[in-house]
Amino acid sequence: MAMSKNILSTDMNWISELAKFELNPQAPNIYQALSQLDPKQIVEEATVEFMQELKDLFMAYARVFNGYSENNTKFSEVKIYGITNTAADFMLFRNNVKLVFANSSHGMINISFIQHRPQELAVDGQSQDTPQQQHNDILAQTGPFLEVSWTYRGEKVSPEKLVKYFFVDFVRASRGVTRESTNQLLLKQIKSLLQSQGINI
Repeated sequence: MAMSKNILSTDMNWISELAKFELNPQAPNIYQALSQLDPKQIVEEATVEFMQELKDLFMAYARVFNGYSENNTKFSEVKIYGITNTAADFMLFRNNVKLVFANSSHGMINISFIQHRPQELAVDGQSQDTPQQQHNDILAQTGPFLEVSWTYRGEKVSPEKLVKYFFVDFVRASRGVTRESTNQLLLKQIKSLLQSQGINI
């Protein structure tokens, strides 16, 4: 069978590293020294690759979805942002709802819905945001040959199916959710104070 043309040069790094060690027979613990055989590093690299694949899919779906919004005139667009100081974390944002994908710990990708709901204005006139959060964890599973697969509650997951599910869920959760302006909240507070004094407007 002919070798697949899809093999990338980066996939050959391990064989080059192996050959370099072979040039130095005195090198101790060759297999431990090979980074490609370090289970921890394999999972870390697989995590970044998997999250980048998820982000790419979300961006592709968002481009099509946003194309129907006519520059936010028909409905609010889905925005996707990378999270600073992380290797691959990112989030979706729309109508004050966030869907965050974060590598929260080794071999774990945490998926969190965060929705901020403004409460009544405080005495100082500042609105109090109360975040409501729901989360799911996707876990890495290492096979007998150090291949990494991703699971949810013990079941393997497909990147395409995962992204489709959460994109639909995110659009549903963020539909029609809007933040009241400070002026609107102030008017509500004034009206409430007046009504408490028996003045109806």
